[in-house]
Amino acid sequence: MNSFSPDDTAAHVSPAALRALIESRRAVRRFTAEPVPEAVIRDCLELATLAPNSCNLQPWSFQVIRDAELLARLHPVCMSQNAAKAPLIIAVLARPDTWRQACRDIITFWPEPEVPARVRDFYARTAPFQYNQGPLGLLGFFKRQLLRIVALRKPLMRKPNSRADMRIWAVKSTALAAQNLMLAFQSHGFATCPMEGFDEVRLRRVLDLPRAAIPIMLLAVGHQGDKDVYNPRLRFPLEQQVTWL
Repeated sequence: MNSFSPDDTAAHVSPAALRALIESRRAVRRFTAEPVPEAVIRDCLELATLAPNSCNLQPWSFQVIRDAELLARLHPVCMSQNAAKAPLIIAVLARPDTWRQACRDIITFWPEPEVPARVRDFYARTAPFQYNQGPLGLLGFFKRQLLRIVALRKPLMRKPNSRADMRIWAVKSTALAAQNLMLAFQSHGFATCPMEGFDEVRLRRVLDLPRAAIPIMLLAVGHQGDKDVYNPRLRFPLEQQVTWL
C-alpha cells in the first residue's frame, strides 16, 4: 500500500528544487557493486505508482532483479552493455492485459467507506466496454465502425479500439511511471540508466514474462562508478520543438 496521504497534496516543491533534481538525472553507464537497500527500492516503486495513468487502471508491473546469477544471465541479453552490470535492474512492463482485474480492484481498494455509484457504474460498465477488444479483436472492429457513425454528430474518444491501440495505451501510462521511478532513485542519491537495447525474445525466456506484458525498458540502478556518463548533455533548441498557439 502506498504511504501517500491525501494531506500530502498540499506539499509544495520549489521550481528550483525540481529543476535541480531533473537536471541532475543522467543516463549512467557504469555502476559500483554496492547494493541498493530494499527500503529505497520499495519507496521508489511506491512513487512510481503515483504516476498519472489512464482511468486509474495502472497498466504496469515491475520485476525487481537483484539475484547475482540472474543479473549475470541478463548481461548478454542486454547486448553486454556496461550499464547492465548494475547491482539492480528493474524490468518496467506495460500491461494491456490487466484492465479487467484493475476494474475490479478499483472497487475493492476504493479509499472511502462507500464507493460512489457513478464510480461503480463506470468500472462495471463503461470501462469494460471501452477496453474490451473481444476475441481476435472483433469487438474492437465493431466499435470502430459504430464510432464512425456516432462521431458524425459529436466529438468522441475513438481509442483504444484495437489490440494495437491497447498496447499504446498501456505503454503511455507505464512510461509516466518509469520517469517517476528514475527521479525517485535520483532523489535517494542513486543513478539510473533506462536500457532499451536488449533482445526481447531472450529477455522473455530469462525472466519468464507474461505473454501480454510489454517490456518498455530495463532500468539499471546503483551508485555511479568511474567514467559513468559517456557524453555531455545535448538537447535541441526549444524553439525547434515547440509551437505556440
